[in-house]
Amino acid sequence: MSDVEGHVLHGLLEETAGDIVIRLDARGFIVHASANIAALGLDLSGALLLPHITDLAGPEHAPSLGEHVAAALAGGEPGGWAEFPVIACADRTFCRELHCERWYALSLRPMRDSRGAPDGALCLMRSVQQLRSLEGELHARTVTDPLTGLANRAAFCASLRRYLAQGGGQMVALFAIDAMRALLLRYGQRTADEVVWGFAKYLETMALPGHEVAQLDGERFAVALPEMTSRGAREWAEEVVATFAGLAAPASAKAPQLTASAGLARIECTVDWTLREAELGLVLARAGGGSQVAIAGYRRAA
Repeated sequence: MSDVEGHVLHGLLEETAGDIVIRLDARGFIVHASANIAALGLDLSGALLLPHITDLAGPEHAPSLGEHVAAALAGGEPGGWAEFPVIACADRTFCRELHCERWYALSLRPMRDSRGAPDGALCLMRSVQQLRSLEGELHARTVTDPLTGLANRAAFCASLRRYLAQGGGQMVALFAIDAMRALLLRYGQRTADEVVWGFAKYLETMALPGHEVAQLDGERFAVALPEMTSRGAREWAEEVVATFAGLAAPASAKAPQLTASAGLARIECTVDWTLREAELGLVLARAGGGSQVAIAGYRRAA
C-alpha cells in the first residue's frame, strides 16, 4: 500500500470510528482492512488466500453485491450504498444463527493508478443493524394488534387476497365473544381487555399448524383454515366454541358466563364478500343464544 493510500485510510479511520474501512484490488479481493473487521469474525493477518468482498455477504445477497462492486471497479460512478447481511461469527462458513447476522451498508470510492487506470477501490462498511431493527419493529406495529399481538385486519385481508390469487376455496372462521358490550359496561375496559387478550391466546393454542389467526376489531377474531373442508372447519370451530365455554365456566354465581360464537365462510369472490358471509354466519350463531357455530343458511349448536 502506498503512503498516499495509507494516509487516506488513516484519515477515514479517524472520521468513521466504528465503521470498517476496506481496500479492494481491481478484482474485488480485500487487500487491507481496518482492525475492526475482526468484529465480523475475519482475521486477515494470517490469511493465505485473500477473501473477496462478496464473501462477506450472505449467499442470497452476494450476487447483487458483486454487481454493485464490479460497476465501481470498472471505473463507473459509485452507485450509492449497498445493504447486505453479514454472518458476524468466527464460524462464518457453517453458522446459521440469526443472532450472528448483522446488516451493513457498503459505499465504494474507485481508485486509479498513476496512469489513470482503475486500481481497485476504497470501501466504507457501516452497520445499519439498528436501523433495520427499527424498520422491522415499525412494520410489525403496522400489521399487528397492540393488545393481543395477533395480525390485524389489514394483514389478514392481505392473506385473504393471497388465497384468492391462488384460486380461493379455503375456509375462514370468524369468532366473537358473546355479550362483549355488556361485559365492558359492567366490568370496565381493563377487564374487557383481559378477556380479549385471554381469548386471543386461547385461539392461538387451538389453532392447528397452517392456520392464520388475526384480530379484526375489539371483539372479532378471524382464522384462515387452509386445507380444511367445510365439514372439518365446522367441527374444529365447534370444538373451539365448546371448549371455551367449559374453560370459562363461572366459579360463582356472581362471575360472568363467557361464551363465544363463530361464523364460517368459504374464501371466494372478494375479501369483502368472504368476510361478509362469515359475519352473516356469526349473526345467525349469536341469534340462537350464542355459543354456536353457523354458516349462512345453516346453524348447528356446539
